[in-house]
Amino acid sequence: MAAVMEVLVLARPFRRSPACLGRLLQRGAGGATYGPGGRRASRGAGDSEVLRKSLQRGVVLSTGAFLVYEAHKLISGFAEVHASFKVEEVIEQADYLYGSGETEKLYRLLVQHKNSNDAELLWRLARASRDLAQLSSTSAEEKKQLAYGALEYAKKALEKNESNSAAHKWYGICLSDVGDFEGIKTKIGNAFIIKEHFQKAIELNPKDATTIHLIGIWCYTFAEMPWYQRKIAATLFASPPTSTFQELTQIFTAKICSFWGRLT
Repeated sequence: MAAVMEVLVLARPFRRSPACLGRLLQRGAGGATYGPGGRRASRGAGDSEVLRKSLQRGVVLSTGAFLVYEAHKLISGFAEVHASFKVEEVIEQADYLYGSGETEKLYRLLVQHKNSNDAELLWRLARASRDLAQLSSTSAEEKKQLAYGALEYAKKALEKNESNSAAHKWYGICLSDVGDFEGIKTKIGNAFIIKEHFQKAIELNPKDATTIHLIGIWCYTFAEMPWYQRKIAATLFASPPTSTFQELTQIFTAKICSFWGRLT
């Protein structure tokens, strides 16, 4: 910035009037300047050398400032590419650990990126948090903290990318888990939202058999609900969540079609 300001200062003489600029050029050519009436100006021929050096210095500084700017753009571009490669590397490593059943290692890897803006990283962190909460070695208090943390990560993943099917799926799963800590009323109330996110996940990825299976479980739960539980739900909500075995059949038919579609 200092170099740029100095270039601007050096450029000030050229903001003068055209007549003044003409006198400067005459001075550079003949070593003298003549004022009105042909009288010789008091400045000597050495002024041309000063002007020449000032111009050279301005050109050098301008070139330096330009090179600094170009270098900054180049470094910024490299940083963005490096960040992209880093995300891909973390996701690849995370998928390997998930496939290997290394739940604790997977969580430790992904929790380092909890402030990431990448939806793919965040929904994987939500899944890892939930999986860790499911382990028998995890204490009751840790299970609760992990469940709420998983929900926050899934929510953040949706905020970053609402078109991410997995983010919708894991938000629905994590919201269901949190209901276990907040009572029957909250759990039933969340059921509407859970189904919406499962449906959105299927809409974005119709071949995801896991989500189809999950919404099938949702429908079965409410289709099989005993009459007394329906009465309780009706007292809590004017229109409690409901489902039928016909809806369940349609969902699992879609799941079978999805399965055979992947084989062909």
